[in-house]
Amino acid sequence: MNCIYKFLFLFYFIIPSSLTAQTIAISDFEREDDRDMNFNIIGKAGNNILVYKNIRSYHKISIYDKDMNTLEIVRLDFLPDRTLNIDFITYPDYFYMIYQYHKGNVLYCMGVKMNAQAQKINDPVELDTTLIPLLLGNKIYSTIYSEDRKKIMIFKIQTRNDKFNMQTLLLDQDLKILNKSRYLVEYNERKENYDNFLLCNDGTFVFTYAKQSGNRDNYNALGLLIKAPLQNSFAYQDINLNENYIDEVKLKIDNRNSRFLINTFYYKKNRGNIAGLFTYIWDKTRDETYVSQFTELDDSLRAEANSTGLLRFSLDEFFIRQVIVKSDGGFILTAEDFTSNKQGSNDFNRYDYLYNPYSLSSGNYYYNPYTGYYRPLNSYNNRNTRFYYENILVLSISKTGHITWSKVIHKSQFDDNEENFISFSTMISGNEIHFLFNEDKKNQILADQVIFADGTIKRHPTLKSLQKGYEFMPSLSKQVGSNQLIIPCIYRNNICFAKVRF
Repeated sequence: MNCIYKFLFLFYFIIPSSLTAQTIAISDFEREDDRDMNFNIIGKAGNNILVYKNIRSYHKISIYDKDMNTLEIVRLDFLPDRTLNIDFITYPDYFYMIYQYHKGNVLYCMGVKMNAQAQKINDPVELDTTLIPLLLGNKIYSTIYSEDRKKIMIFKIQTRNDKFNMQTLLLDQDLKILNKSRYLVEYNERKENYDNFLLCNDGTFVFTYAKQSGNRDNYNALGLLIKAPLQNSFAYQDINLNENYIDEVKLKIDNRNSRFLINTFYYKKNRGNIAGLFTYIWDKTRDETYVSQFTELDDSLRAEANSTGLLRFSLDEFFIRQVIVKSDGGFILTAEDFTSNKQGSNDFNRYDYLYNPYSLSSGNYYYNPYTGYYRPLNSYNNRNTRFYYENILVLSISKTGHITWSKVIHKSQFDDNEENFISFSTMISGNEIHFLFNEDKKNQILADQVIFADGTIKRHPTLKSLQKGYEFMPSLSKQVGSNQLIIPCIYRNNICFAKVRF
């Protein structure tokens, strides 16, 4: 009888916990892989995990197996000097590398197909060229792609002489050109903003336009620009804000239901306090507005989300981080409480954070939704700045734009002069969303809180490596499988990568 009780104890308590446990495998590193190295997690190709690494003019790809053992390090010797930027598009058995470099006063945009062993499948293909000033050191082209990766778009934006000049190049998954187009309009960089450049599965190009009435105002005009795959013209859809004001605009494509989802916090008066959430949904098939909904957020939610201060200020430091589309047309929205404080100056200003970094005054391309690059500490100009990342607000919103439930994940993080170890990442697995963030000040223990489809929150056991000294950078992680996440980490001033299996 005692044996039976022991078996039942093992079955109900020990075995289930082992089945749901997370495992962490951490890669080795080369001596040169220090904190000054740039990197980009390419993802999974074949059975390999690939990570691009860049140290000055040295470019390489590290190839890891399923246990993060190094299989090979491939040096990208074919990349020319003065390569400015590299974007990656990953497929099950291969990936594309889109890169740009300049030679003389010409900037070249190139594409090359590579296999899971980081070897070229074919020679690089010239996609486009641009005449540039000799001293230009920034990239011009940017790459976006559709959710199913069957359409790719490369485009460039220049904003000289009060003109917004955008040229696009639509490609298929074999890098064959399908369409070229140009969008040229009058432009006031102090009052107007183009943002959220996205590509539908069918090749439709969509982005947002917002305008201020004055140089220090919130936006009081919002629009959506849509270009069909093989057309050269851009259709403009004006969005009625009902005399409200907005600032940060987030656009998401719902390919399953052929809709465009726009979300932004809104104000009832210019430069006032955030009143609630504005949700706008455009039906692409019917070519009409599907939802236009202003939802005021009540005091109970404000009290739960509040870190410090009065309730009316409690949402003013939240920024929309992610929109996750559900199959029924609804979606999950996450926002995070973020502030910063620079020694010898005033506290963080929401207006300056939102508007100043996106100025187009340089006259060159400024936006890339797929960056994901690690920023070395010595690349920061924010010396003596303390960054604060606080609570996470999670809203479940129906396909009609109404909030069905809201939750707050409580956390408190800060760091000086660097943001790579704070904030959070998400991993989507079935009907679960894992929220991962550093729980201790040494960045060596990851909290894992899960939200289910009905809004239930569950705390999973914290994650930590078997060996001490590894500091995790969850905000730079990338999901590479249905239950697998690659998280960059630092160990003794070197960068390595942890694979977490849930």
